[in-house]
Amino acid sequence: MADRRHRGEPGSTGEHDRAGVFRRSGNPDKPDAFEKLYRSRESEQRVVGETRRLPPADQVPPHRPRRRPTHSEGREYDGRGIKRRAKEQRRKRFRNTAIIVLALVLLLPTGFYLWANSRLERVEALQDYDGRPDRARGTTYMIVGSDSRDGLDDDQIQELATGRAEGRRTDTIMILYMPRGDGEPTIVSVPRDSYVPMAIPGYADNKINTAFADSVCGTGEDGEEVCGGPAPLVQSFEQASGVRIDHYVEIGMGGFVDLVDAVGGVELCPEEPMVDPKAGLDIEAGCQEMDGGTALGYVRTRATPRADLDRIQRQREFFSALIQESSAPSTMFNPFKAVPLVLAGTDTFMVDEGDKLRHLATMMLAMRGGTQTTAVPVGDTPTLDGVGSVVLWDEGRSELMFDAMREGDPIPEEAMQD
Repeated sequence: MADRRHRGEPGSTGEHDRAGVFRRSGNPDKPDAFEKLYRSRESEQRVVGETRRLPPADQVPPHRPRRRPTHSEGREYDGRGIKRRAKEQRRKRFRNTAIIVLALVLLLPTGFYLWANSRLERVEALQDYDGRPDRARGTTYMIVGSDSRDGLDDDQIQELATGRAEGRRTDTIMILYMPRGDGEPTIVSVPRDSYVPMAIPGYADNKINTAFADSVCGTGEDGEEVCGGPAPLVQSFEQASGVRIDHYVEIGMGGFVDLVDAVGGVELCPEEPMVDPKAGLDIEAGCQEMDGGTALGYVRTRATPRADLDRIQRQREFFSALIQESSAPSTMFNPFKAVPLVLAGTDTFMVDEGDKLRHLATMMLAMRGGTQTTAVPVGDTPTLDGVGSVVLWDEGRSELMFDAMREGDPIPEEAMQD
């Protein structure tokens, strides 16, 4: 605090040139450090009295709101959110469309499979019984071609020359054997006149196709009537061979024709001309495309020197050709062939109660890479009283074949039969 006694006299800390005003010592024309902190810059000083003038209206640029980036890179805020909402709507539409397409891709095939699987006719063909063989290491399918006329109208019966026999019998019995591992599948034909023990009560040894005939019946120990059909046929083969059957597939004449026509026909190669009015067959020698009716007559005819044995070879030839044509990419990826094929197959196939459509697909795909074809080795063909001409299996070679099937091994060459 300044000393009043020395008012008006210069002091050591500054000057008092008027009452109440304190001035620091130094050059009065230059600001000291304290004044520099609070003195405004020259650029901020205005000339007193200067008037600001606005530019003409036609020279004023249009007002454009400044766009501010949002949290997401690439998104811009325009003040109203129109573009942002439009972009979100496009993303939502794309997402919904993708979900719908994905659902269709997944649900349509699944729904079609379930629907087609439900169309298969099922029968209790694989039954357990005392002494049934153990499950083999490989996989076996019994494929039965029935002479049932179900599904054929009068015109088709006359055109295909099938006759009007009632009931059903076997025209074809084949075993598709798939070894374990990478072994090649094999189609084994079973002569329908094979002489084996019958699984029908009251019947002794007889032709194996007798076990399938629904007109053959017997009475069991419990007093229940047992007639021929899929279950007695499977049991008769299992007891005679010691090989357990895993899957059962049966098709009648009408389904046979529909399958061939659905794939557009199959190529078969008869070595000589064949004429058989009973089978409705009249063809030339050489490879040719056969429709369903012609192919049916080709596999049914016995008008050849070896009768049933020749027919077995033709049946194996036909079955291999049908599988190759059915599983070809030109069929599987062509909806105009694939859909009619599935409809024809599921409408006419009869399978065991435990079989599904996927088992049929597995069968076809397994055979797609190529199959061997053979038959149960034949030892003799005698004629027996009360039975007629029968086929006796070659005991040594047939046991060699069946033992390989039980173990899941490929069938050895020495057990193969032409």
